[in-house]
Amino acid sequence: MPRHLSFPDAAAAVLSRNQLRAQGMSEREIARALQAGELRKLQRNRYVAAAVWDDLWPESRHLVELSAAAAEMRTRNGVASYDSAGALRTLPFYRHVPTAVHVTLGRGSGMSSRPGLRRHHDLLPEADIETVFGIRCTSLERTTFDMVRTLSLEAAVAAADAALRQVALGEDGYDEIAAEAWRDRMLERCHGSKGARGVRQAQQVIRFADGRSESPGEAVSRLQLARLGFRRLRLQVPVPAPSGKDYVVDIEIEEVRTFFEFDGQNKYLDEAMRSGRSLEQVLLDEKRREDWIRGTTQRRLVRVESVHIVTPAALAKRLAAFGITPPGR
Repeated sequence: MPRHLSFPDAAAAVLSRNQLRAQGMSEREIARALQAGELRKLQRNRYVAAAVWDDLWPESRHLVELSAAAAEMRTRNGVASYDSAGALRTLPFYRHVPTAVHVTLGRGSGMSSRPGLRRHHDLLPEADIETVFGIRCTSLERTTFDMVRTLSLEAAVAAADAALRQVALGEDGYDEIAAEAWRDRMLERCHGSKGARGVRQAQQVIRFADGRSESPGEAVSRLQLARLGFRRLRLQVPVPAPSGKDYVVDIEIEEVRTFFEFDGQNKYLDEAMRSGRSLEQVLLDEKRREDWIRGTTQRRLVRVESVHIVTPAALAKRLAAFGITPPGR
């Protein structure tokens, strides 16, 4: 199964040419390993073992690429930005694979991009620069702003939801006041960047963002439901369970009295997420939960997977199988 890495683990996976030589590899052996696909070249003198690379999600692969680029940078004036700062800040990449490490430098730096490294020349206020794991990067708000105006709409919503979740979700639950304050600051940032690439999309995404989404799949599901015309969507809806606690349903589509859940494969296939339970036990627990929710609420429960939310049309087809027609259709 693909897996995530922390930045320290990603940095440890990067091997310099000197490290490979210290492990006993000659230049000829390094060349052979590259040709055979056993090593992957990241930057001029930085590599990663293919066995490690092949097992990673795109976010973790990009952390490896970022670590390699940072190690090769001759100047420390660069600031990791856009997708690269997003990976460092654990924002998701929904159906997005970065083609280069993004670094922002001051205007007039004279440094150009090269394969695997894209340099942006812009003025960054000090408030927009922080240090994470020893890497200078854009702040969470600046990173989110850059991502939501340059990624696809689906990827932008997934990133914005995750960023807002970091801001507004705490031990005491979801803080609506903190969420609205974030939204106001982000919209003010858009207002101050009129004419910049993607600002109109950024405004749309920021207004739509909701930090109660627990995964990119949930975020994109909500987006596609809204595109189909559904407006009354409740997130993380509690349903009293027989244990005395609550089951929580991803989304309630109030117009059609239907519960909606995004079914990611990880909760079934990832041993860590199964909390020690067997796959059979997880499936049985899910069946009991679903039966209880349907029986006690008298609502339909629709489950969707990644393939069903790729487009609004794909989701409409899935809903139609349950007898659900979008408003006005």
